[in-house]
Parts: sequence; structure tokens; C-alpha cells
Amino acid sequence: MKRTIVKIDETRCIGCGACVKGCHGGALQLIDGKARIINEDYCDGLGACIGECAAGAITLEEREMNSENIEHDTSFHENQCICPGMQELPLNLPPKQNTTAAVWNQFPIQLRLVNPNAVFLKNSDLILAADCTAFVYSNFHHQFMTNKSLVIACPKLDQNADLYVEKLTAMIDNSFINTLTVILMEVPCCGGLLQIARQALANANRKIPLKKVVIGIKGDILTEEWI
Repeated sequence: MKRTIVKIDETRCIGCGACVKGCHGGALQLIDGKARIINEDYCDGLGACIGECAAGAITLEEREMNSENIEHDTSFHENQCICPGMQELPLNLPPKQNTTAAVWNQFPIQLRLVNPNAVFLKNSDLILAADCTAFVYSNFHHQFMTNKSLVIACPKLDQNADLYVEKLTAMIDNSFINTLTVILMEVPCCGGLLQIARQALANANRKIPLKKVVIGIKGDILTEEWI
């Protein structure tokens, strides 16, 4: 699997730390007076840190990642920080009182950030939802998320189709996902999410059921079917 990540020229780095502050994923840290990548998994590849570097020491490169790179350590080490947005958290929340809301037991949920080998994915029924769906459909949590794992993405804005296909394929094969439910909006651009799911299923060694749910822009369910 190939990913775009930052590359630091240590001969040009002046150790000012501006790039560390500009890195939203927490991938960079000053070590021995130089900016260094502490974990490649935390780099979002968008290059926000490049504009912060006055010395021109940072560029982007496409790099081949293996399965060992996908795994990330969620414990704290000397000279290492953990990005809260990517730290795997099986929450184990107690049942909620006097509410019909689903009990939520995982974080993160963005497909780009979720480790395909995360504990909360093991032997689960997975929901792949478009970002907008939970805001448009008011009963989303109670109807769809109870006893499910969840990842969300936007095929229109994210433009990470190949990465998403590879991650979903790994979830199916390595985390033994039982079923996959794709929840999308009725708008045309959301169809890309279903195509990502179909391609992942085609690439996976295991074959699992696929369900499609389409939410209308008025907040109603238009379609709910196994395909």
C-alpha cells in the first residue's frame, strides 16, 4: 500500500519547531534539535507543516507501506507523543439510563484514521457511513449503531478511494468482519462509497453480506436492502 507522507531534510532543518505546531496529526516532534517523524501512521499526507517551515526542509513523498507500518502503538514512550485523534480507544461505556441512544464503544471513527486491525473491529458487524448521514437521519444512533462498529468517510471530499479499499479489505480479511452495511445519502456523489465497499469485497478472500441503506435529503430512509 502506498501513502503520501512528509520527508524531512535534516541538513536544512533549523530546529525551530514551527512544523511541529503545524502538524495536525501529531506526527512530528523535535528530537535532538531536529524535526523528526515519530510515527508515519499519524502523518495525513496533506503537508500543512510545509508552509510552516521557513528553511524549506520538508517535502512530500509517496512511500510503500507494509502491514507492519499499519499497526501503531498507542502507549506513550520517551520522546513520543500520541495524537488523540488516532489513538485507539475501546471505550467500554456503561449502559445509558433513560435513553434510547445506542451505547458507543470505539474511537476513532474516520476511516482514514482507523487501524484495520483495531480491537473494536474484531468479529463485528461494520457500518460504513457517509459523513452526512448521522446528521440528516435523526434516529441514526439507535437504529443502526447498537452493537455495531463504525467508520465514516466522504467519497466527494476525501479522495482516498484506493486507501479506503485496501483498509476495508484488511478489515474483512484480518479483523473477520461479519457483515458490511453502507449508509449513504441519495446524492450522486455518495455512490462512490458503495463502489469502494464493492471493490473491497471483491478483493477480499472472505465473502460477507453487504447491505445498502440510502438516506434521503429530507431525513427519511429511501432504501434498505441486502445486495
